[in-house]
Amino acid sequence: MDTTLTAHALMVEQDKHITETVSRERGRLRNFIRRRVPDADEAEDILQDVFFEYVENYRLPEPIEQVGAWLFRVARNRIIDRFRKKREVQLPEMPEDGDEHWLEEVLPSPDAGPEAEYARGVLLHELIAALKDLPKDQRDVFIAHELDGRSFKELAAESGVAMNTLLARKRYAVLHLRARLKTIYDEFNL
Repeated sequence: MDTTLTAHALMVEQDKHITETVSRERGRLRNFIRRRVPDADEAEDILQDVFFEYVENYRLPEPIEQVGAWLFRVARNRIIDRFRKKREVQLPEMPEDGDEHWLEEVLPSPDAGPEAEYARGVLLHELIAALKDLPKDQRDVFIAHELDGRSFKELAAESGVAMNTLLARKRYAVLHLRARLKTIYDEFNL
């Protein structure tokens, strides 16, 4: 019977700590979520999911270190999960004339919040790796046009290569990069 009372006392103590943590962190966590999720009902759902996960993990044998940081990390992950589920947009098609800046259309805006900034960083890292796979002439045209913002006219005059050849090289580069980056792009559902 002593074991039953000890287990019950432990549960009561755990419930007390959980209640104190929820009371202490609720306001800050709600504000954190609301700044990133405009819909109040959706934000409240995320908040409840975070606290539900906290209660489940609190009772595990290994304690949660730095509870506040843990709660915010879980909240950030739940927000990202919601965005992934909601956004189902195909990669934009490259314009036929090849004169548009395709890359900026594909990457999330750096001003769209921390989650978009993180996704942009991951995609740029993968882009750099994919660029290394391209033949040098395609890579050079892609970098000059997309990343350096140089015009095809300017590149043709400088290199002596016909503008149509440069357009074709960039098109092949974009097709390769789209195929190579599709998996990572789909993971973020951008």
